[in-house]
Amino acid sequence: MSRADRLAARLPERGVDALLVAAPANVRWLTGFGGSNALAIVGPGLRRFITDFRYVERAAGEVEDFDVERGERELAAALARGWPGGPLRLGFEDDHLSVRRHARLREILPADVELVPAGGTVEAVRAVKDATEVEAIRAAAALADEAYRRLAEAGLTGRTEREVAAWIELELRRLGAEAVAFAPIVASAERGAQPHAEPQDVAIPADTLVTLDVGARLDGYCSDCTRTWATGEPQEELREAYDVCLGAQRAALAALRPGMTGKAADAVARDAIAAAGLGEFFGHSLGHGVGLEVHEDPRLSSGNDAPLEAGHVATVEPGIYLPALGGVRIEDLVVLTESGAEVLGSLSTDFTVVA
Repeated sequence: MSRADRLAARLPERGVDALLVAAPANVRWLTGFGGSNALAIVGPGLRRFITDFRYVERAAGEVEDFDVERGERELAAALARGWPGGPLRLGFEDDHLSVRRHARLREILPADVELVPAGGTVEAVRAVKDATEVEAIRAAAALADEAYRRLAEAGLTGRTEREVAAWIELELRRLGAEAVAFAPIVASAERGAQPHAEPQDVAIPADTLVTLDVGARLDGYCSDCTRTWATGEPQEELREAYDVCLGAQRAALAALRPGMTGKAADAVARDAIAAAGLGEFFGHSLGHGVGLEVHEDPRLSSGNDAPLEAGHVATVEPGIYLPALGGVRIEDLVVLTESGAEVLGSLSTDFTVVA
C-alpha cells in the first residue's frame, strides 16, 4: 500500500473527507518532494500536488501518483478550484498552521469546503517506518559512528568545545552527509551538567567527562547518537554516574518491545537511576522518535500512554546531570522489531577514554 493510500485510510477516523498537507517533512514523506514550497491534498480518489514555478521540474522527477499543478508563489490560491462537487470536510494541520494562514485559507476555499482540525494525522502514520526508511536512518547512523571513530583518533584534550563541534560538522560532510541533523553538542567538565549545552570557546581539560551529541542527515533522514567519553580518570562521582547511566540504558534496551507504552519504557531507565539514588538528576524523557525530523513521534516519556509499534524508530538516552560537577548521557537509536529493539548504530557504549 502506498503512503498516500495508508494516509487516506486513516481519514475517516479523523472525521474528514480529505487532508491538506503543508508541513515540509510531511509533504516529503507523503510525496517524495524535497523542495521548500509545496502543498499536497489526499482523499479517496484525490491526489493533488501543488508547487510553484521554481520546483515544477524537480517535482516531475520526484513526485509520483499525484497530479502535479503549478501554482502561484502563494500556493493556497490554487485551492479555490479543483474540488469535487458537493460539501467536503477538509482536514488541516492545525499544529503547523498559523491563525493568519487559517483565515486566508477560509477566504480562498469554496463555501462548501469546511476546514476541520486534523493535526498529527500524517505524523501518526509516518511514525511507523518502512524498510526503506529504516535503512536510510541506519546509513545516517553509520556516518555519525564513523565521525565518532575519527574523533577518537584525533583526540579531545586541549581542543576547545567549539573547535571539536566544527570538526564534527566538517567530518560528517566529508563522509557524505548532506547536513548535520542538529548542531553538535560538545560539553566538557561541569558544562556536561547542561543537557543541551552549546559548545563554548573553552579548552577541554584532562581527567573529566565530555558529552558529545552528534547526528547526520542523509537522503532527508536523521540520526542521533550521544556518547560521554573520558579524557583520563574522572572524579569518582562521575565514574559511578557513568556506570549507573549505562546500566539504565541497557535495561531499557532489553525491555523495549511493541505493545509497551512510552511511559513504561521511560520507567525502566528512570527506576534504575532512582534505585542508585540519582533519580533527581535525570530530568528529561528517555527518548524520542527520529526520521525526517530529529524529534518526532513516538515519545518514550512519562506522559505517553500510547503503545509502541514495530517499525517505530526512537532514541534511548538516559542521562544523569550533576550540578557543578558534570554529566553523562548515553544515546542509541533503535528500531522496534516484532520481538524487541534493534540498535541501528555500531559504536560501543563501554566506558571509553579519549585523550
